[in-house]
Amino acid sequence: MTDKSALPQLPPGWTGGAPDADALFAMAEAALETMPAVFKPHIRGVVIAVEDYADDEVLASLGIGHPYDLTGLYEGRPLTERSIDVSGAMPDRVTLYRIPILVEWIEAGERLDWLVRHVLIHEIGHHFGFSDDDMHALEDMA
Repeated sequence: MTDKSALPQLPPGWTGGAPDADALFAMAEAALETMPAVFKPHIRGVVIAVEDYADDEVLASLGIGHPYDLTGLYEGRPLTERSIDVSGAMPDRVTLYRIPILVEWIEAGERLDWLVRHVLIHEIGHHFGFSDDDMHALEDMA
């Protein structure tokens, strides 16, 4: 029998099972709040979604063979490629893929909210047209 007093305290409302899409979305919203103020006006219109995993069409378009290999996806036109002449486009979208994120969480052993934040910031970086180095610096600032 396990001594339950030795177990870590779980966040309120979390039973210890795999977080659902709503829980990951809440973590993503909390992560957005940590973004530096200078970036916030530019990400207001970005739609954040959580899906279990990418469909076959998305995976094929990216040359990814297994759905667990894609934790997040930015869809839209980076700010660095926009023109004032463009209107009527769909809003930019960041999709977080719940099951691959949970698999990475289990394998890496880091805090889930930190992993969600990392994936989200990486995808938001694509919205700004940032390089991987730029994204790492942004994450360090947030």
